[in-house]
Amino acid sequence: MELIIGTKLWSTWSMRPWLALKRARAPFTETLVELRQAEITAAELARRSPSALVPALKDGDLVIWDSLAICEYLAETFPDARLWPEDPALRALGRSAASEMHAGFQALRGECPMALDETPRQVELSEATQKNVRRITTLWNDLLTRSGGPFLLGDWSIADAFYTPVATRFRTYGVALSDYGDAGAAQAYGERLLRTPEYLEWERDALA
Repeated sequence: MELIIGTKLWSTWSMRPWLALKRARAPFTETLVELRQAEITAAELARRSPSALVPALKDGDLVIWDSLAICEYLAETFPDARLWPEDPALRALGRSAASEMHAGFQALRGECPMALDETPRQVELSEATQKNVRRITTLWNDLLTRSGGPFLLGDWSIADAFYTPVATRFRTYGVALSDYGDAGAAQAYGERLLRTPEYLEWERDALA
């Protein structure tokens, strides 16, 4: 397998399937396309990905070009990795949570982009982004309460891959979840995501 990814400092979409591949201990190579280089980046992406976007996963003649689709493919290809839980209810809730991240939280994405090279600082957030933070806090707490933790569905899953970039945003922009209602277990969970060996490997590569 070959995973086409963007610059690790910024590409949240690339991080998610990369984490899943690492968690599954799947053999793969990564091909990095440096982002934010105008025509050079566009030409390189158009050559490597059907959507001209990252990520894209190549497995033989098959090319998958969406981060959630890639993760679902990995869950089916490596069932022993248990990237989704066996419990059907938890699995459905996890897919709902991942899909909500995949399609939503536009204010947070735009106002607080992932930037692993920036020094953490506290910023004033718009009401739209605060609304996103409140929803994420509630979502995390609800799933942690239901599953018992330590991750959203108990064991680490694709849902956690999708929210790891969010945890980096909260750290970079000084977002304390206790400022947006009852933080409950959510604050500790966000910090836990940034201590997993898979994320720490990504971060080391990004900063290098």
